[in-house]
Amino acid sequence: PCAVAALVALSFSGAIGLTFLMLGCALEYYGVYWPLFVLIFYFICPIPHFIAKRVSDDSDAASSACRELAYFFTTGIVVSAFGFPVILARVEAIKWGACGLVLAGNAVIFLTILGFFLVFGRGDDFSWEQW
Repeated sequence: PCAVAALVALSFSGAIGLTFLMLGCALEYYGVYWPLFVLIFYFICPIPHFIAKRVSDDSDAASSACRELAYFFTTGIVVSAFGFPVILARVEAIKWGACGLVLAGNAVIFLTILGFFLVFGRGDDFSWEQW
């Protein structure tokens, strides 16, 4: 029951984040779909974590170089996702209002991804590895 509620909450927050992203693109005042390239960052964000999880099976170690490198790459991906709409707005490819909506969507989506790994990444009965 708790895992189902968590999954519903994560789905709802993901939908809210994507709604912000779509509003930044599809409102008639903005009308430019360049911010949708942020979706690429959403998809590649968990990849370093998956690789580090696969490579380093020793979960009892306090820190490993592979895990730290995965954190570094993930941080770079997240910062790039926040910087991309700012650069688009700075070169006037999109309006600043659209940039604000995309940044709000980024915050919600990345918090949703973090929440997914915090809830389902523990390795217990409700682990994402079983899916």
